[in-house]
Amino acid sequence: MKRKLLVLAALLSLCVLLAACKKSDDTISTPASTATSSAGPEATPEPTLPPYEANVLTGEPKGADYPEGQRITSVMVNNIVAARPQRGLSKADILFEIKVEGGITRFMPVFTDYKTIGEIGPVRSGRDQFFRLILPWQALYIHEGQSVVMQQYAIDFSYGNLNNNDGANGYRDYGRVNWAGKSYNNGTLALEHTMYTNSDNIQEYIDNNKVDMNKTYNSTFFNFVDYRLGTTRDLSNSIDSAYSDKYGPVVGDGEYVEIVHSQSYKTRFIYDSASNTYKMQQNYSDGQWRDTVDEAADNKVLTFPNVIVLYTDIHTYPGHEKTDLQYVEYAWGGVGYYCYGGKCEKIYWQKGTPLEALRLYYL
Repeated sequence: MKRKLLVLAALLSLCVLLAACKKSDDTISTPASTATSSAGPEATPEPTLPPYEANVLTGEPKGADYPEGQRITSVMVNNIVAARPQRGLSKADILFEIKVEGGITRFMPVFTDYKTIGEIGPVRSGRDQFFRLILPWQALYIHEGQSVVMQQYAIDFSYGNLNNNDGANGYRDYGRVNWAGKSYNNGTLALEHTMYTNSDNIQEYIDNNKVDMNKTYNSTFFNFVDYRLGTTRDLSNSIDSAYSDKYGPVVGDGEYVEIVHSQSYKTRFIYDSASNTYKMQQNYSDGQWRDTVDEAADNKVLTFPNVIVLYTDIHTYPGHEKTDLQYVEYAWGGVGYYCYGGKCEKIYWQKGTPLEALRLYYL
């Protein structure tokens, strides 16, 4: 099964959706060898493992078609209710959801290989809370427009052509029809919900701008359980009963997880034991919960083996009250939950400076 990871950020919480089945961090270690005295039997030598060659985003072994030495790619995707359903999200290796202005959320899917994305969108403007997560990895960051803070981050960190600000040769699908039957062509859908791009257009942008897509990664995005061991994370400290703790608006019991980003934007995950995955749903303006689907994949429902919810402070940038531009605090670190196999376990996370990678630790 392909690993997927979902990371979400809500009001006082950050939510990450991972496509990865096996997850760990620095507090997890392989079993220690047993010491023996000189008088005892000789210890059985541990088997020699092949070299660790994992996909940088999923922790899975690299396949024959793995894009070795290639920079990862991230895209800003609209998640305002009118923009649903989106296209291309099911291809993501990691999907981030974080609150932006007005109580809405936005998605940032991250891909190992931009050539496999296909069509994706609606593409929307860049925000620094997403950019700071992929900055340590020097990903190609694709969006249409950007906040003034995001623009300054790109300048400060000399991001150049890696900060693509035209949707990678994005194009308008004026005839697209959203979940409610609204379309730009019939005058009921705003223009901002019609921008898309695809792998061919991204390739054209890379070629025309001579973007350096060569990048060697010496570690994976997270410190995954070693695939060579054939094991998964043991949620020995899992939460067995429903909870709603002081850290933020999350309720669930491991088989049902609900995140409240704001009064009008909520996301939930329902565990299916047959597939060992969580089905993703979101609430709509009519008060109904609907499956989150990929329109480009015949309305395939998004599912994730792993769901990570991280708590942090999210508030309006001082001086940007008029636009409600949101600041997400990464420097402090904090607590969160890792959900896998119908169980949730409390974790701790750290990031620190913009150039430090996001790290997860088991308590």
